[in-house]
Amino acid sequence: MEAFLVSTGVVALGEMGDKTQLLAVLLAARFRKPWPIIAGVLVATLINHGFAGAVGGAVAALLGPDLLRWVIGSSFLAMAAWMMVPDKLDDAPAGNSSRFGVFGTTVIAFFIAEMGDKTQIATVALAARYADLFAVVAGTTLGMMLANVPAVFLGDQIARKVSMTLVHGIAAAVFAVLGLLTLFNVGRLF
Repeated sequence: MEAFLVSTGVVALGEMGDKTQLLAVLLAARFRKPWPIIAGVLVATLINHGFAGAVGGAVAALLGPDLLRWVIGSSFLAMAAWMMVPDKLDDAPAGNSSRFGVFGTTVIAFFIAEMGDKTQIATVALAARYADLFAVVAGTTLGMMLANVPAVFLGDQIARKVSMTLVHGIAAAVFAVLGLLTLFNVGRLF
């Protein structure tokens, strides 16, 4: 249960203000069909995070527990620093053509935008940290949905009322705490 809950919380916070969340708002404004967008986000996230989790599991199998602890702890600290860099939608796919329909456009755009993104890297690190791949991928996927479903329905109103700087600061603090706990092997994490 810990792998699921930590994965959900880390990704939900990490996704706030992320380029894929901005993409969700953009797609909602363009297509005005929330359910195919939400389904597309779910499918793209399951595929993307499934692959990321498999990579994380493979990394864990290759490294010994001591080296793995340092790699994961350092990765979480790097994620804390990265959270403080605001995302821009400029490097996300333009999606000007809707020849794939709302669902297909969302799946393709989200899958591409999520490649190398903070939440994908976090999924790799979480899967390396926790042995339960299903719990990690389910948790990271739920975290993505918790952040993006409201963005699809309420994107403009949320963006005006919530300080993304504060949200990024909280997410950075969570990543930093996880990194330090891992590095110092608090609670016998490994």
